Order: sequence, then structure tokens, then C-alpha cells
Amino acid sequence: MNNNKTLLKGAILTALTALSAPVSALEKPQTMEDMWKIIQAQQKQIDEMKSGMPTAPVKTAGADVKTLERKTDVLSQEVEKLRTNLSIPDEVQYKSAYGLGPAASKVYQVGKGLSIGGYGEANYQARVDDQGGRDNKGKLKNPDNADLERLVLYVGYKFTDNILFNSEIEFEHASVEGSGNGNGDVSVEFAALDFFIDPIANVRAGMVLLPMGFLNQIHEPPFYFGNNRPEVERQIIPSTWREIGVGLFGAITPELTYTTYVVNGMDAADFSSAGIRSGRQKGAQAYAEDLAFVGRLDYTPTALPGVTVGGSAYLGNSGQNQTFANQQVDVFTQLYEAHVQWKYRGLEFRTLGSWGHIDDAGVLSAAKGQTIGEENYGWYSELGYDVLPLMFKNTTQYLAPFFRYEQMDTVASAPVGFSDDETKDRKIYQFGLQYKPIPNVVIKADYRNFTAKRGSVPDDFNLGFGFIF
Repeated sequence: MNNNKTLLKGAILTALTALSAPVSALEKPQTMEDMWKIIQAQQKQIDEMKSGMPTAPVKTAGADVKTLERKTDVLSQEVEKLRTNLSIPDEVQYKSAYGLGPAASKVYQVGKGLSIGGYGEANYQARVDDQGGRDNKGKLKNPDNADLERLVLYVGYKFTDNILFNSEIEFEHASVEGSGNGNGDVSVEFAALDFFIDPIANVRAGMVLLPMGFLNQIHEPPFYFGNNRPEVERQIIPSTWREIGVGLFGAITPELTYTTYVVNGMDAADFSSAGIRSGRQKGAQAYAEDLAFVGRLDYTPTALPGVTVGGSAYLGNSGQNQTFANQQVDVFTQLYEAHVQWKYRGLEFRTLGSWGHIDDAGVLSAAKGQTIGEENYGWYSELGYDVLPLMFKNTTQYLAPFFRYEQMDTVASAPVGFSDDETKDRKIYQFGLQYKPIPNVVIKADYRNFTAKRGSVPDDFNLGFGFIF
């Protein structure tokens, strides 16, 4: 009998020692699978302890048994909390989803609740020549400069498996009006609700990124070459381009995806010889007298791993019921682009071409006092190769020299009665290095040579870094 009491006391003390550890000391699950393994192990421990309890009270150990029962109940409650806790984050895998960048896609990986991500980039730019002289205040028109170009937060919330919200809030140039240099800006780049209905057809509504080109949707710095985005994808395709709209997205087949929206149209009052970029309304009390349609298709054949072929189109009036040179015109605006991407081992190749047309460009030119192109075009090709695996077989780092060539003209065809602006007809040669010590961080160096059909444009050397999280 004394031996039984001694064994019972020893078992109780062992159990109490294990259970007296704070609940917070339990191994923190990193994924839902880990969480389920912990729940199963703890449940098994509870069941074993309960089955080992005496059915009749033992006088010498009664208090200890009651304590063990209380501790067991506490552990049961904590296990139940683990079981119902849906906010435990899975291990993040940075991959693009539904046309958005890898960091912007984090909300699609969570089980439920809040998701936070972001990116940033900073650079130093040295003008090499053709700085353009000085303005009437004695300042250089194109000085060397250093800039915290962007700091971005992605905030998403998954309400259910079928409804989620995702957004991008961008801080540009480190300060805003009234808080320093006043050169910066704070903008909502996108903010939309996704409603998942079927893989073939899902709904997105809110401020959306127009699905054109490579960089309008996926513009995080580790995923494009150079410190500056391609000029074709800034001036011809006016990224970052976002408007208020609603539309459908999905996969027609596993290889063929699409995105299509109806959005508010552009504002032709802000078109210029530099293109349609300033006509973006960015969701800021946007005129919606005229609407526009935008659609995109991408094909990724399984027979050609790493290859993507696609295109997109934008069509809509931009007049917004306004008058220009005492005329009310529609200013029907068209923009088309086609793109090809090939990623094979360390090789990355991209090429993109875009062409646009603006109706009533002559009326706009008369109203604005400058030549607004009736047609515009631009294209570029780039090639990079990760050379580190050639030297270090199992390295996870990345080092790629790259080259990009661009050609563009925002006044490819001048309206009748207006002269061509040959300063807008440009070619750009760019080469540089891209280094990633880890996939989330990139360090960049590049040189750009600009030439214009008439006039001069400064060349530049750029050094910078970027990151996502």
C-alpha cells in the first residue's frame, strides 16, 4: 500500500511539474499542420492523465489529485484555444497570385484575418551629362539626387474563404506637402474587395490596378531590372495606373488566365505632348461621365515551362463631358500592348510592345497649346542572367548582369495642322547589375543612355536597394 502511495505521489508530482510550465512555453506552431500536431499530442497527454487518475479518492494524495484535475482542465482550455485559433500565420511563401506582386499576395495565403506586407526602395542618381542648364532661380534643372522613392504597406483582411479585402498604401519621396520638402505624396495604389465564386469567374471591386504590361500590377523592386521602371511602362503605359471599377478575373483553363474591368475613364484635360500619363484620375473624386473597358489575357503553356505570352487592351472616352477649344468631344482613347516573358534557370527575358491612339487630338492640341500625339508607341526588350550558380553550385544568392533597350515616341503621329515634337522620340540603352543576398532584398546598379531625335536628355547612373516583406 505504501509503495502504491509512493508511486502515485511520484506520478502526480511529475504531471504537476509538466503542467506547471506556463502555457506560453508550449511550442509555437508555425503552420496549421504544426498546430494540429500539437493539439493531437496535448489531447493524448490529457487523455492519458485522466485515465490514470484513481476512481476512488486517496486520502494522502487527495489535494494533489484535485490540483492535477484543475491543471488538466486548464491545459484542455488552452488546447481548445489552439484548436480554434485561426490567426496563426503559415510560413510565408512569396509568390504572385491573381495578377498581384508576391508581397501584395500575402493575404491570399492566410486562413483568416489580418495580413500585412510591404516593400520599399531608395536610390542615388548621378546625372552624367546634358543636365539642361539652370532655371531662373539658379538651380540645376537635372541635378544629382538621392531619394527614398517609395515605402509601401500592403494591408489585407480575409473575412471568409470567399471574401477578402486587399490594399496598397504608398508613401513617396519621404515627405508630403507641409512636412518638409513637400515633394512627396501619400496615395492609395489599390483597395479592392475580392469575391471568390468559381475558378473561372471571380469578382473584384474598388480601386483596381489596370492589368496592362508587366509592371502595373507587379511593381515590387526585386522583380524588375534596374532602379527605374522601364520608361515605356511609365510614359506609354502610364503605370502605376489605377482607377475605380469592377470586373471579373479567373482561369479559363489552368494555362489561360484573364482579368477584365469597367472603370472610370481618363481625363483628357490633362493629356500632353508627354502622353496620357497625367490623365490618370487615381480614384480622387474622379470624373465618371465616361467609362472605359480594360481586359487582359495571359497564356502559360505547360509544354514550355517559364514562358508567358499575353496582351491587354484599354478602350474608352476621355472627354468626360467637358469642352475643349469651345467644342465638346469624346476623345476616344485606345491603348494596346503585347508581352512575352521567358524564365529558364538563371535566364530572364522580357519583351513588350504598346501602341495607342487618341481621337480628337487636334482639338486637344488647340486647347492645350501644344502638340498632343494622335498616335503613340513604345517597346522594349531586356535580358538578364544569374551568374552565381556558375561559380557556386548550391548558392541561394543571385547576381545578374542585365541589358535593356527601349524605344518610344509619345507623338508618333501629330494631328493635322500641328508639327511633330521630336524631343519625345527617344531611345534608351541601359545596362546594370542586380544582386539579391536573400530573395527579399535587392541591390541595384545601372547606367542609362538617353538619345532624342531632337534636343538632349541627360544620361544617368543609378545605385539603390529595394526590399519586400
